[in-house]
Parts: sequence; structure tokens; C-alpha cells
Amino acid sequence: MFYAGLRSRVFNKIATMHLAYSELLALAETGLRSAGISAKTAHQTAQFLALAELDGLASHGLSRVSQYAAHAKNGRVELAPKVKVKTFKSSAALVDAGDGLAFPALRLATDLSVNLASKSGVGLVAVTNSHHFGVAGHYVEAAARAGYISLLFGNTPAAMPMVGGSKAIFGTNPLAAAFPTGRGNPLVVDMSLSAVARGKLLIAAKKGESIPEGWALTAEGEPTTDPQQGLKGLMVPMGGDKGALLALIIELLVVGLSGSQFSYEADSFFDAKGNRPRIGQLILTIDAGLAGPGIFASKMHNFLQTLAADAGTRLPGQRRFHQRESGLKQGITISDVVVEEIQAGIRQSWTG
Repeated sequence: MFYAGLRSRVFNKIATMHLAYSELLALAETGLRSAGISAKTAHQTAQFLALAELDGLASHGLSRVSQYAAHAKNGRVELAPKVKVKTFKSSAALVDAGDGLAFPALRLATDLSVNLASKSGVGLVAVTNSHHFGVAGHYVEAAARAGYISLLFGNTPAAMPMVGGSKAIFGTNPLAAAFPTGRGNPLVVDMSLSAVARGKLLIAAKKGESIPEGWALTAEGEPTTDPQQGLKGLMVPMGGDKGALLALIIELLVVGLSGSQFSYEADSFFDAKGNRPRIGQLILTIDAGLAGPGIFASKMHNFLQTLAADAGTRLPGQRRFHQRESGLKQGITISDVVVEEIQAGIRQSWTG
């Protein structure tokens, strides 16, 4: 169903870009469905995109709807993927995303990793034949809320060079880690290994804004403040050579254990046409009770008290939780450019 209640708002244009979570979800889901993506995949994907908007992470929010829709229309993703477990061992598994959008497969992988960790102490799940997977922190957060330590790694289409090189070899290869705190929200670390997430260039390009020097390079390796040139060129690794080497570690772990394609074999997410990226992800979930009952919780409590005593200290992940709570109550303001882009795709499907 294409959310009939939203139809009139699409054709009459949304008067305000301040939307409730339910409206964000409906708009994202409708935009994905209009491109032929199956109901289940569209709904699960829309949930994560709307959650990213709530968390203040617009680069991984509704700005991705038109991108995913374009991939669907050009055969870069399977419209109704058959997500399945290909290999299963006592503490490890391999999930096949079926060339579809990554979100259904990552949900399954997260749940499976927690289940394995509950039985074996550790749950390692690799995902193959996958796609862009949004905010890495959302998956490890879910595992941490269940009381587990969790880490997630993924490779992405090539955007960064190897140390000393000038060609894109690695993706921005994000990583995330989450730790239960025993009370309230978990501690979540979430970052890409480029100076900034590549999605920030996408947002700047849509808005017609420039980017700070030091974020990206042109295809010729020159510094640029033009996000369009940056998207066609190279991202600057976080921390220089160290960032590139961390990207190497993630690349080898993810590709080697999932059997996915290397970053340099996957066409850019920012191109409507291209190959099916078939990249991979790897989630590792760990039972926090290895040292004994209550030990991890006690250590975490002591650590958080130490940080709290240092005025001005900010815990990773807490800002997004505050924004999420506020957004659920008050709604979210999103770019009119993004909304209009989604609307245009929906109108085309309804009138075409």
C-alpha cells in the first residue's frame, strides 16, 4: 500500500518540512515502494532511514531514498531479495543479503549474532552480497540494549587510496562498537574512516553548498571545496596513513570472511547506474559476562563515574539519543530539496 493519506500531500507539496516520525517513515517507504522495492524491504529500510533523521544523521536518512530508488530502477539491487543463512556454525554464520538493500540482512545478522553469543559466548556473523547499510551504530546499539558488547565493520565502494597511493582502493569502511552500561542508553562509537562520512558530501551537493577543505580531493588528487568534485574524486583518510591502514584491516576482515567484493570492485553508490556492489559487513557480538557475573557492569559503572567527574566530557552516542528523544516528541525538520526529490519520484510512478 502506498500510504493513500500521503498522496494528496505529495501532489499538493508538503507545506512544511517539519515532519513527525510517522510522516518520515511513510514518505521514505512510499518513495522506495514507488521504485518497485518490495513491501518488506521498503518498510525495514524506511525504519532505519527515519531513525537516522531522528538521530540528526541526515547523511544517512531520507537523502538516501532517491539514491536507493535509482539503484532499484537501474537493476543495481534485487527488488525482493531472498535473505538467507548460507553457513551456520556453533558461534559463526554467513548471511546472504541476496543483492538487495542491506537493512533486512543486517537485522537478521544482528539478531543471529546475539543468539549465538547467548549460547556460545561469541557470535560472529558475516553478510555477503550486500549494499549500503546506513548507520552502523544502529545495529550494535540493538545488541548492547540486549546486554551484549557488539562491533560492526563494513566495506564500501572505493573512495580512499592506500598509503602512498593515488587511486581509490578502500571505501570509507565504517566501524561501530557498542557497550551496555547497565542503566539507560548504551555507549556507542560510530565512525567512518574518512575525515568525514561521504554522505555529508551528498547533502552538501543537494543543497548547493561548499565543503571545508580537507574533506575530499578531486579525481586528480587536488584539494577541493566542491562536493560534486569530491564525490567524483577521493575522500581524505581520517588521521592520514593510520586511517588508510585501519581501512585495510576492515577490508581484509570483511571481504575474507564474507566472500564479498572488494571495495574497488563495487561501483559508487552515488551513481544511479553501475554494477550490483555486493559488498559485505561483519558483526561480532560478545557475552559481557566472561570475567564473571556483574564484573563488566561494575567496571563500566566505575569508568562512567570517572568520566562524569571530568566536566565537559561527552560520551559517544549520547547526543544522538537526546536528539532522538526530542525528535520523537517534536518532529524533525528536513531539507525541502530531499523531500521534493522523493516527491518527484513518487509522482513519476503514479503518473507514469
